[in-house]
Amino acid sequence: MQVYQCCEAIRIAYNQIGSGDQGYVPQAIAASIRALDAVARDERVPSELRQQAAYAAANLLISDHEDA
Repeated sequence: MQVYQCCEAIRIAYNQIGSGDQGYVPQAIAASIRALDAVARDERVPSELRQQAAYAAANLLISDHEDA
C-alpha cells in the first residue's frame, strides 16, 4: 500500500514525520499493534471495525518481521 492510497489523516501524519515536524517511531510495528489493540478492545467501536483491527494485529504478530 502506498501513502497516497491512505486517508488524509495518515497522509498528513506521513508528511509531518517526513518533514521532521513529528518524531519517527523506530519500532513502528509494535506501535501499530498497540494502536490496533486499542481499537479492538474498545467496545465503543463498531464490532466489524474491532474485528478488522484484531485481524490486522494478529497478522502483524504472526509475521516474521520483528522491530529492531
